[in-house]
Amino acid sequence: MDCTALEHDAVKFAKTAVISDQNGKYNDAVFYYKEAAQALIYAGMAGSKLEGIQDKVNEYLDRVQALHNAVQAQSSDPLKSKQQVDLERAHFLVTQAFEEDEKGNGDEAIELYTQAVELCIQTSNDTTDQGLQAKLKQLARQALDRAEGLKESQSSRPSTQSPQDRQGPSGGKPSGNVEPGPVRQFFPLGPDFSLQDRPQPVRSVQSSEPQGQRYTPEEIEVLRSTSKINSIAFVPFMSVDLKERFAFPVPFSDKLGKLALSPKQKALFSRWVRPDEICNNPTMILSVSSFSIKQTVVSDCSFVASLAISAAYERRYNKKLITSIIYPQNRRGEPEYNPCGKYMVKLHINGVPRKVIIDDFLPCGQNGELLCSYSSNRNELWVSLIEKAYMKVMGGYDFPGSNSNIDLHALTGWIPERIAMHSDNQSFKKDDTFRMLYQRFHRGDVLITTATGVMTEEEGERWGLVPTHAYAVLDVREHKVSPFGQTLKPLDCLLRYTTPLSSTIVF
Repeated sequence: MDCTALEHDAVKFAKTAVISDQNGKYNDAVFYYKEAAQALIYAGMAGSKLEGIQDKVNEYLDRVQALHNAVQAQSSDPLKSKQQVDLERAHFLVTQAFEEDEKGNGDEAIELYTQAVELCIQTSNDTTDQGLQAKLKQLARQALDRAEGLKESQSSRPSTQSPQDRQGPSGGKPSGNVEPGPVRQFFPLGPDFSLQDRPQPVRSVQSSEPQGQRYTPEEIEVLRSTSKINSIAFVPFMSVDLKERFAFPVPFSDKLGKLALSPKQKALFSRWVRPDEICNNPTMILSVSSFSIKQTVVSDCSFVASLAISAAYERRYNKKLITSIIYPQNRRGEPEYNPCGKYMVKLHINGVPRKVIIDDFLPCGQNGELLCSYSSNRNELWVSLIEKAYMKVMGGYDFPGSNSNIDLHALTGWIPERIAMHSDNQSFKKDDTFRMLYQRFHRGDVLITTATGVMTEEEGERWGLVPTHAYAVLDVREHKVSPFGQTLKPLDCLLRYTTPLSSTIVF
């Protein structure tokens, strides 16, 4: 861990929190005070020499508590109008068109530019806001100029193929080499991120690679048969999927419809909402933080714990463990908000990475609250969207529950190992197990979650734990009397200290 970078993060978040606090933006202030506190905690774990770290952490958390009442009493900022949302969608269309333009995909770029122009004209006719009309007309003019320039360039470009070269199979064999089949890209598993930006290509059966480096017909049949999950086909993630189209002139809706709700959700449900209907500045990620994750009425505590510990790892080691699975992404490989409402999430299911397409409809309660997991900063979407993708694979929000072995592997691709720590397990050696956890955790080799079994109410009160519940282990320490772990409870994101009981280790 780089303690200097974490110290800088803490200063940056603290300054933003203070400014938000002074300007009365209490929701933002709460979020950034928490982020500053977490950055300081990790800096201390990394060996920071700053004085009074714990005092500063307590100061920030005390301010968070003091602001909670103000947050509840504060009226929310006004939402954007439909025309403002349409302008954002037009901007996204132009951005995507420009990227296709740069890649040399002229036809795709022209189509996107044209759709942006049409959307701008239609939206301009629907509003009387002169300032908004001016922005729409300027954007339409830029898109139209670029589209016309591309068309002229295409019409004046000389053909580089002879008629014989352009003939299809019925007109003779084309000259030149046949292009190899699509390339499947599998990212390395486990803590070795040295190849993170250079995924390993494994060519499909159509490739000219030797037989040992491609899928056999039997393997392809296995992939095909395991792709259908809960009556939906989730195909393996391939390099061609990086070209998935995300920009549309109208908001995207999943052709498979809305996800099934759980009984608890149904009792509170009011309507399905898109992010721009409940927050005024939707964004994918403000800061990857385990502290910001909130679980609601969906019974997926093991998944939320897995999401939290993956986020904590990414924050602590600055490795793209969880944010790399969300698309679309910008040029820096960072997931971004899509005003067109379409997202793709890469999950490891049934042996290979698979693509999961979702829209951005989220279940909303009668009081305007989300009935799914969400970020404490209501403008952030990554928590809700990753959960939605996983719930789609699992058959809907009416989810009976899972365990962190399955969930962490789905999110990260890391290989899980389960350790039973029951008192009647004769093979369990608590000292050796703790030493292994301690060493590997602080080397960044392992993600740890813990789960409780059935316990009495008195036992739960004594340990501050919930029966049959999953927790993310954020830290492992050796104390004077006994070793312990720092855990995060997904249900309400309270920080607690417990004995080092872990039911799941993922290497």
